[in-house]
Amino acid sequence: MSGHSKWSTIKRKKAAVDAKRGRAFTRLIKEITVAARTGGGDAEGNPRLKTAIANAKAQNMPKENIERAVKKGTGELEGQAFEEITYEGYAAGGVAVMVEAVTDNKKRTVSDVRYVFTRFGGSLGAANSVAYLFTNKGLITFLKDQVGEDQLMEAALEAGAEDVRVEDEVFEVLTDPGDLETVREALSQAGLEPESAELAMIPATTIKVEGRQAASLVKLLDAFDENEDVQNVWTNADLPDEIEEGD
Repeated sequence: MSGHSKWSTIKRKKAAVDAKRGRAFTRLIKEITVAARTGGGDAEGNPRLKTAIANAKAQNMPKENIERAVKKGTGELEGQAFEEITYEGYAAGGVAVMVEAVTDNKKRTVSDVRYVFTRFGGSLGAANSVAYLFTNKGLITFLKDQVGEDQLMEAALEAGAEDVRVEDEVFEVLTDPGDLETVREALSQAGLEPESAELAMIPATTIKVEGRQAASLVKLLDAFDENEDVQNVWTNADLPDEIEEGD
């Protein structure tokens, strides 16, 4: 699990900047739209949509924006036809990378993804080329300075979580994918508001990268994060603490 913690820290730092530029809203709107399209517009009967709306509210997204995104997903309002695609590949040093995208133009997105892999010494792979190295889990994060470990551990396990882990600046609660919203809601009702909740690809094992390879990997991940079609990036890299954004 620890392999992705440094990149997660970098992403959290970027999130504050992204929010100001509206990029965070764009990704949240896409997730709400796709969730409504695939599971219906009733949040109570659509756990993915409920989680997406909760994340949007946590980012102070206006209610009307959320409602508009839901209606676009259900077809009540006209909107772009988004499609979910997961790309797999390898970065320098044999690090596995999974790129989750939501796009209205597959040709553009695959071209962009291939370019990023190639630019930073990696390669785009075929479907299932690295997926077997990851397990799909629900991931709920809490800032360490906002919740006690013992309190969170007790509440999370009581709510049905699989594990609670300490990662860098946060506590991470792992759940079965189908239990993500149930656990998140139970923790919220217990007075524990998470920083984020999402479905995550967790690596079974990690590969340690250092020096130039680590710096190159962070640039690759950052380039994917800058792409508006990319929703999430997951890797099995174990990055050193001294790697900083932009190195």
